[in-house]
Amino acid sequence: MRAADVLLAAEQGHQGLTTGLFLLVVLLTVGITFWASRNTKTAADYYAGGRAFSGPQNGFAIAGDYMSAASFLGISGAIALSGYDGFLYSIGFLVAWLVALLLIAELLRNSGRFTMADQLAYRMKQRPVRMAASISTVVVSIFYLLAQMVGAGALVALLLGVDSAALKNWVVVGVGVMMIFYVTVGGMKGTTWVQIVKAVLLMGGTILITFLVLAEFGFNISDLLGQAAANSGKGQAFLEPGLKYGASLTSKVDFVSLSLALVLGTAGLPHILIRFYTVPTAKQARQSVLWAITLIGAFYLMTLVLGFGAAALVTGDKKDQIVESGGNLASPLLAEAVGGGAGSAGGAILLAVISAVAFATILAVVAGLTLTSASSVAHDLYANVWKRGKVTEKQEVKVAKIAAFGIGGIAILLAIPAQKLNIAFLVALAFAVAASANLPALLFNLFWKRFNTRGATWSIYGGLISAVTLVIFSPVVSGKVDPVTGAGLSLFNSVDFSYFPLENPGIVSIPLGFFFGWLGAVTSKDRSSEDRFTELEVRSLTGAGAEK
Repeated sequence: MRAADVLLAAEQGHQGLTTGLFLLVVLLTVGITFWASRNTKTAADYYAGGRAFSGPQNGFAIAGDYMSAASFLGISGAIALSGYDGFLYSIGFLVAWLVALLLIAELLRNSGRFTMADQLAYRMKQRPVRMAASISTVVVSIFYLLAQMVGAGALVALLLGVDSAALKNWVVVGVGVMMIFYVTVGGMKGTTWVQIVKAVLLMGGTILITFLVLAEFGFNISDLLGQAAANSGKGQAFLEPGLKYGASLTSKVDFVSLSLALVLGTAGLPHILIRFYTVPTAKQARQSVLWAITLIGAFYLMTLVLGFGAAALVTGDKKDQIVESGGNLASPLLAEAVGGGAGSAGGAILLAVISAVAFATILAVVAGLTLTSASSVAHDLYANVWKRGKVTEKQEVKVAKIAAFGIGGIAILLAIPAQKLNIAFLVALAFAVAASANLPALLFNLFWKRFNTRGATWSIYGGLISAVTLVIFSPVVSGKVDPVTGAGLSLFNSVDFSYFPLENPGIVSIPLGFFFGWLGAVTSKDRSSEDRFTELEVRSLTGAGAEK
């Protein structure tokens, strides 16, 4: 047999291994969903998992929800391509969690029930506030969904050896169908258990690859960084600030804008906030935060090794694949490299394992996002705005399942043209919208007695519209080209309407969200919300009556 035939047979065997592991992860998550669905009977079961999860369990689930494909694939890719500037994503995501912990987490859990809007509507007029909060929740979730589904397309294409754009599109469709299945069948219980299993797999896989990368350099981080700088083609500049965000004044301002969005955005992300409703007591909420922050902190430190490891060890055609994927394939290809390289059994096994873990990551996060959006549509829009509270739990859950189909369909249609964008960057846009639309209203409602219904609606709509509008007219959507190759890097390359120069709108839209909230409150004569401020304050600090 010729050598070429032997190599082809080996590659086909490795392809079968990667495909088998991928299918195993899918079957595991499907089995968990069916198992959890047997105990999902009431609205509390569907929305909040019956509030039956312990602090450690919820901590793993929060970590599973937070450590998304953007973290595992996008951040390591950003570091592999941009060095020090890429690591700023890791810092931003980690610091953001501390902001959410200190300002929002426990207070929201104590004063809400199923959705973010429950907390806002407690002392406001129900219908306008719930409608605004629901629209914002859906928009933020869809932005975040885009990132996960783009990552899924790149990952499964690599796993299954798919090069065709049409087949990648079908992969995105398949992920969308699966996330709809998880939400409609398993509800919060199924989603939570998928997230717990995913967090264990992700931490295990990340620790393994981190260990192997460091072992390649004798556990000398200085040698790792030196090799990464040498292989990057950028030299010492790869390890210093400014490679991506220091070339011009615009890029420096863009970096400040990105930082604001990352640090403040987490505290306004609905799919993270509703996780605090799944524990029975405030004590368990605090325990879940401690577990989550331990896991999240360790993970983001390891992304440093993953990113610089990919820059140091992935070379040749594989390095080109990382560039072409916007950095999204850095972690899987690094796993292949430390396992023995392309064509080796060890490389194939590690590529399969890490890719399967990353896919489990995507499935868990998209399920959480879709559940959050569907819950808000059913609980806030349908039950409390349209039906004015005159609806049964069974009807509400049915509408949530129908909403999951609609939201999933929209996410699929938008994810297909967004596949060439870096997913960490797409998530940063979701953070910007969340920080602009949701965070001002939540903070004002918790800490400002004068805040009222007009302030809440103006804050949400003002922040939301300004953030989305600025994104539409930014280089993300049109007008961005690669300065070396001249290739288009935007969603639409045939036109240019990038009138707003920054890629991240946070530096403008976040202050606008706070400004509109203040302006709406002080220009309204409505003082009815002040009557319940003390009640909300006591409830947020003690949790008294949160489930009623």
